[in-house]
Amino acid sequence: MPSVQSDQGADAMAKYLISFPSAAMALSGEELQAAATAAHAVVQEAKDAGVWVFGGGIDESVPPVMVDGDGTVTEGTYPQTRRLEGGYSILELPSREAALEWAAKMAVACRCAQEVRAFQYDPAV
Repeated sequence: MPSVQSDQGADAMAKYLISFPSAAMALSGEELQAAATAAHAVVQEAKDAGVWVFGGGIDESVPPVMVDGDGTVTEGTYPQTRRLEGGYSILELPSREAALEWAAKMAVACRCAQEVRAFQYDPAV
């Protein structure tokens, strides 16, 4: 894997979240199957490249809950995340430019634009 010199240290790799909301993928049944096949191919490519960390779609049939420090469980979520759904991938990459390249591949496969966000660097992890 390529290394990167930064304030994170030599050989530091950043993790990127690449995602899209469910509504962005408004496809017919046949188109959806073709997109799923294409997306699985991009996932396999990321795995083969050694950059895949985790990914999947949010199961929208399971309602979110909030868990407090004392273990209390309450249905619902934070107001600003009420519509958290769609597909997510986490890749570990040497640069933001690499994340944008992978996002473009996913956009082609999923037939919708992808949002890219970087996770904060944590030297303890």
